[in-house]
Amino acid sequence: MKKFLKEFKDFAMKGNVLDLAVGVIIGAAFKDIVTSLTDNFINPILQFITRAHPNWYTLNEIGGFASAFITAVINFIIMAFILFLIVKLFNSLGKIGKKPEAPKAPTTKVCPFCKTEINIEASRCPHCTSEQPSEEK
Repeated sequence: MKKFLKEFKDFAMKGNVLDLAVGVIIGAAFKDIVTSLTDNFINPILQFITRAHPNWYTLNEIGGFASAFITAVINFIIMAFILFLIVKLFNSLGKIGKKPEAPKAPTTKVCPFCKTEINIEASRCPHCTSEQPSEEK
Protein backbone atom coordinates (compact mmCIF):
# COMPACT_ATOMS: atom_id res chain seq x y z
CA MET A 1 0.00 0.00 0.00
CA LYS A 2 2.89 2.38 0.77
CA LYS A 3 4.40 1.75 -2.65
CA PHE A 4 1.05 2.47 -4.31
CA LEU A 5 0.67 5.77 -2.42
CA LYS A 6 4.26 6.78 -3.27
CA GLU A 7 3.65 6.05 -6.96
CA PHE A 8 0.43 8.06 -6.87
CA LYS A 9 2.21 10.98 -5.17
CA ASP A 10 4.96 10.91 -7.81
CA PHE A 11 2.34 10.86 -10.56
CA ALA A 12 0.28 13.69 -9.06
CA MET A 13 3.32 15.86 -8.35
CA LYS A 14 4.53 15.78 -11.94
CA GLY A 15 4.27 19.26 -13.40
CA ASN A 16 2.42 18.13 -16.52
CA VAL A 17 -0.46 16.53 -14.61
CA LEU A 18 -0.93 19.53 -12.34
CA ASP A 19 -0.65 21.96 -15.26
CA LEU A 20 -3.25 20.01 -17.23
CA ALA A 21 -5.68 19.99 -14.31
CA VAL A 22 -5.28 23.73 -13.76
CA GLY A 23 -5.72 24.37 -17.49
CA VAL A 24 -8.95 22.39 -17.67
CA ILE A 25 -10.44 24.11 -14.60
CA ILE A 26 -9.41 27.61 -15.72
CA GLY A 27 -10.75 26.87 -19.20
CA ALA A 28 -14.12 25.85 -17.81
CA ALA A 29 -14.27 28.96 -15.62
CA PHE A 30 -13.28 31.20 -18.55
CA LYS A 31 -16.05 29.61 -20.63
CA ASP A 32 -18.56 31.08 -18.18
CA ILE A 33 -17.13 34.56 -18.72
CA VAL A 34 -17.37 34.23 -22.50
CA THR A 35 -20.91 32.84 -22.27
CA SER A 36 -21.96 35.69 -19.98
CA LEU A 37 -20.37 38.26 -22.31
CA THR A 38 -22.22 36.93 -25.35
CA ASP A 39 -25.56 36.37 -23.57
CA ASN A 40 -25.57 39.63 -21.64
CA PHE A 41 -23.88 42.12 -23.98
CA ILE A 42 -23.35 40.96 -27.55
CA ASN A 43 -26.71 39.25 -28.14
CA PRO A 44 -28.82 42.17 -26.81
CA ILE A 45 -26.85 44.60 -28.99
CA LEU A 46 -27.34 42.39 -32.06
CA GLN A 47 -31.02 41.98 -31.27
CA PHE A 48 -31.38 45.75 -30.93
CA ILE A 49 -29.59 46.42 -34.22
CA THR A 50 -31.48 43.77 -36.18
CA ARG A 51 -34.74 44.41 -34.29
CA ALA A 52 -35.04 40.67 -33.71
CA HIS A 53 -36.33 41.28 -30.20
CA PRO A 54 -39.77 42.93 -30.27
CA ASN A 55 -39.33 44.66 -26.88
CA TRP A 56 -36.85 47.41 -26.18
CA TYR A 57 -34.51 46.72 -23.31
CA THR A 58 -35.13 48.90 -20.31
CA LEU A 59 -32.34 50.42 -18.30
CA ASN A 60 -33.11 47.96 -15.49
CA GLU A 61 -32.62 44.98 -17.83
CA ILE A 62 -29.30 46.35 -19.10
CA GLY A 63 -28.14 46.78 -15.49
CA GLY A 64 -29.07 43.15 -14.84
CA PHE A 65 -26.96 42.08 -17.83
CA ALA A 66 -23.96 43.97 -16.50
CA SER A 67 -24.49 42.50 -13.04
CA ALA A 68 -24.53 38.96 -14.46
CA PHE A 69 -21.28 39.60 -16.36
CA ILE A 70 -19.56 41.12 -13.32
CA THR A 71 -20.66 38.10 -11.27
CA ALA A 72 -19.09 35.76 -13.85
CA VAL A 73 -15.81 37.73 -13.74
CA ILE A 74 -15.74 37.67 -9.92
CA ASN A 75 -16.41 33.90 -9.94
CA PHE A 76 -13.48 33.46 -12.35
CA ILE A 77 -11.14 35.50 -10.14
CA ILE A 78 -12.15 33.51 -7.05
CA MET A 79 -11.61 30.21 -8.92
CA ALA A 80 -8.19 31.35 -10.17
CA PHE A 81 -7.15 32.39 -6.63
CA ILE A 82 -8.21 29.03 -5.18
CA LEU A 83 -6.27 27.21 -7.91
CA PHE A 84 -3.24 29.37 -7.15
CA LEU A 85 -3.42 28.31 -3.50
CA ILE A 86 -3.78 24.64 -4.46
CA VAL A 87 -0.77 24.78 -6.80
CA LYS A 88 1.25 26.58 -4.14
CA LEU A 89 0.32 23.84 -1.63
CA PHE A 90 1.32 21.07 -4.08
CA ASN A 91 4.64 22.80 -4.77
CA SER A 92 5.41 23.11 -1.06
CA LEU A 93 4.44 19.45 -0.51
CA GLY A 94 6.78 18.46 -3.33
CA LYS A 95 9.71 20.11 -1.55
CA ILE A 96 9.20 18.12 1.65
CA GLY A 97 11.78 15.39 2.02
CA LYS A 98 13.98 16.53 -0.86
CA LYS A 99 17.64 17.10 -0.17
CA PRO A 100 19.05 20.48 -1.16
CA GLU A 101 21.34 20.40 -4.16
CA ALA A 102 25.05 20.62 -3.52
CA PRO A 103 26.61 23.88 -4.70
CA LYS A 104 28.33 23.60 -8.07
CA ALA A 105 32.02 24.27 -8.49
CA PRO A 106 32.69 27.70 -10.01
CA THR A 107 33.43 27.74 -13.73
CA THR A 108 34.63 31.35 -13.96
CA LYS A 109 36.96 33.70 -12.15
CA VAL A 110 37.63 37.43 -12.24
CA CYS A 111 40.75 38.75 -13.93
CA PRO A 112 42.75 40.64 -11.28
CA PHE A 113 43.86 43.24 -13.85
CA CYS A 114 40.77 44.18 -15.88
CA LYS A 115 38.11 42.73 -13.54
CA THR A 116 36.25 40.87 -16.29
CA GLU A 117 34.89 37.38 -15.84
CA ILE A 118 36.93 34.65 -17.57
CA ASN A 119 37.05 30.87 -17.69
CA ILE A 120 38.55 29.38 -14.55
CA GLU A 121 41.06 27.33 -16.59
CA ALA A 122 42.33 30.28 -18.66
CA SER A 123 46.03 31.08 -18.41
CA ARG A 124 45.57 34.48 -20.11
CA CYS A 125 42.70 36.95 -20.01
CA PRO A 126 40.98 37.18 -23.43
CA HIS A 127 40.15 40.85 -22.79
CA CYS A 128 43.39 42.40 -21.54
CA THR A 129 45.74 39.49 -22.52
CA SER A 130 47.43 39.56 -19.14
CA GLU A 131 48.89 36.36 -17.77
CA GLN A 132 46.83 34.92 -14.99
CA PRO A 133 48.56 34.07 -11.74
CA SER A 134 48.58 30.32 -11.15
CA GLU A 135 46.44 29.15 -8.29
CA GLU A 136 48.26 26.63 -6.17
CA LYS A 137 46.12 24.44 -4.00
